[in-house]
Parts: sequence; C-alpha cells; structure tokens
Amino acid sequence: MSTLVWRDDAVAGWQQAALKLGSDEEGPLVATLVRGPAPADHPVAAAPAVLYVHGFNDYVFQTHLAEDLGAGGYRFYGLDLRRCGRSWREGQTPHWCTDLTEYSEELTLAARAIRGELGHDRLVVVGHSTGGLVASLWAHSLRHAGVVDALVLNSPWFDLNAGWFHRVVSTRLLEVAPVDPRQVVADGPSAYSWHLHVDHGGRWDYDLSLKPPGGFPVRAGWLRAVRRGQARLARGLRITAPVLVCTAAASGPNSPDNPLLDSQDTVLDVEQIVERAPALGDEVTVVRVPGGVHDLTLSAARPRAIYHETVRAWLTAVLDVADDATVAADAAAHPVLTAADAAQPGRSS
Repeated sequence: MSTLVWRDDAVAGWQQAALKLGSDEEGPLVATLVRGPAPADHPVAAAPAVLYVHGFNDYVFQTHLAEDLGAGGYRFYGLDLRRCGRSWREGQTPHWCTDLTEYSEELTLAARAIRGELGHDRLVVVGHSTGGLVASLWAHSLRHAGVVDALVLNSPWFDLNAGWFHRVVSTRLLEVAPVDPRQVVADGPSAYSWHLHVDHGGRWDYDLSLKPPGGFPVRAGWLRAVRRGQARLARGLRITAPVLVCTAAASGPNSPDNPLLDSQDTVLDVEQIVERAPALGDEVTVVRVPGGVHDLTLSAARPRAIYHETVRAWLTAVLDVADDATVAADAAAHPVLTAADAAQPGRSS
C-alpha cells in the first residue's frame, strides 16, 4: 500500500506528494516530492528515476528537462526542500537551515520512496547550485548504502564567489562573532534572476512567488551552514557513485550591463567548481558548456541542448542502458573531460 498521497500540482501534468518532517519553532515541516508523467513504453521498474534537487531562491519547475529525460526513458522526480518552494508555510523563513545535513532527512525519504513503493531500481540524483552541494554531502554520507547510482551536478556551489578575504576571513567571523543567526548578511536584486523570467524578456515562465527575481535575503546562520558544507567538501569526499560535474564555460559579472549575461555563469566562479570537483570522489567527469548560464538547463537553446545531450550520453554510459555501439557513438558526439583534464587551462568541451 502506498504511503504517498499524490495530488495535482500547479505545473500542468505534474503531481505532488508531501513528505512530513515533524515540526520546529516555526511550525510543521514538510518537503514536497513532485513527479512528471511516466515515460511512454517504459515499465516503471525498468525506468531509471531522476531526482532533481533545486538551489537557493529556487524550486522544481523545469518541465522541459523532465520531458527530455522522459524521452530517454527516465522518470523525473523533483524535491522542494523544507521551507523552499511548495514546501514553504506561512510564518517560516524561506530557505532557512542551520546545517545542510538537515536536508538528508527528506532526501533519504524521497530516495526510499522512489526505490521502494515507486518501484525504480536505479536512482540518478541531479543537484543544482546549493542543491549540488547538498546532494554531494548526502551522497557521501550514504556512500556504502548503494542508494545513488549516479550523481549529476549542474553548476554546484562548491565555494564562495568572492575574493580571499570574504571567502576565508568573513567565514571565520561568522563562526566566532556574536551574530544573530537570522541576521541578513546579503540582500538585493540579481540581474541573472531578473533576466530569466518571460516578464522581463527571458525564456522561462514560473511562479515568481516561489522564485522571486529579487531573491530571498541571505541570513548568517544559513551562510554559515553553506560555508561549513563547502569546507567539508574541500577536505575531500568519497562518493562511490560516478559523478558528472557540468558548468558554464565562463563566469562574468552579475549585472544588467554585462553583454554576456545570457551566456556566462554570473552567480558562481566556474574555475572554483572545476578546481574542487576532484574532491568529490574517484570517478568524476567535468564538462564545460559553451554559452551556458548558471542553471544550465535554463540556458539558450544551443547550450541547453549540449547540456541535456551530455547528461543523457553520460548516464547511458555509466548506467549501462545501451549497447556498446550506442555508447561509443554518444561519446564521440559529446566528448567529456576528466576532472584533471578540465582543470588544465584552455581545456573545455
């Protein structure tokens, strides 16, 4: 008997189910598991599942990604983490947490449901930005459990995009200074976020109350949690599943006068991502996507297609869901780099 209660989602054709997580000082906590339509001509158990984990100031809405993966035989699921997106409740601080390991509870519940009552025997986790850091730490914590068959990271937040002083000194201040954990330490508009939505000339239509163009305030306790997670990754993880790390080819300023706003990562430093990628585990592949933006799946048509095709080709290879000739053809059409190769100046794909 199913323990998940599915109902129609605001995204057409999708469904959602609440994962109850108890309560805290702000009230009841839930995470929200969403799913797209089942891929045609694929029995549920034979279809690998993809679980998408969003970033900060974000939620799961990428129907085009779900459709693309569905065409490849994958069943798409997404997880709005506690206090984020669909999971936010009146009176809660949006996206608030004081330790990234808090999210392990809903990730584990979602994985258990996907591999259990939903009947999938393979699980791919896709994490974007902060969600990429969260998913990496969680995959490391369950490295001996065989829960994650492959991990795909879309512009993961591995380090603070700032100078040495702000990355190192300000982090120490967060640890020792008598700062209110809920104190706002950063706020303000993001040209990148503003530019994405159709109302502002972008390509994408989504709920601006769940992903506002002005973003949510960054609070001291949350930033401290992120910096601790990044420090843990920098010391080295031992993720046993194969990992694909995808980034834009270049970074640039997050400002409306940047002429390359639509073809650079203007949120994170891609060189930091490439530098940190080998710390994830022994089997890490890095791909730079020319013309990509911070969320690669929200890029312009060509870089978006490169990213989607790269993910599908890589998954085909590591999950062994196609014959050797197909894998070889995909590899030739979409060559990828090892983490060591990508770290070399001038190397990109």
